[in-house]
Amino acid sequence: MGIGGGIAGFIYFIVDQLFFLLWLAIIVSAILSWLFAFDVINYRNRFVGQLASFLDSVVTPVLAPLRRVIPPLGGVDITPIIALLIISGIRTYLLPPFGNALAVIFAGGV
Repeated sequence: MGIGGGIAGFIYFIVDQLFFLLWLAIIVSAILSWLFAFDVINYRNRFVGQLASFLDSVVTPVLAPLRRVIPPLGGVDITPIIALLIISGIRTYLLPPFGNALAVIFAGGV
């Protein structure tokens, strides 16, 4: 594997890890929302408030389009679950062919 394959592998790694971090942010945001709802923790804690604000700014642009399409079921928001399934599908089924195509492009062939 030449330098092109290394660059393609690195780009694949970065994209894959960004999807993983988004997946993790959705899970942590959902857990924090449950902890807020059951009054286990509150926003008055400075660290918790900043963490919740940061996670909301990362997760809301991903979940907002899904929330417009999928209504809450019995007051339960299932959009985080749908988003996790979509991200997992992208990482499993779409990203490997993308990595292979990058490897071919960086190797010089088209």
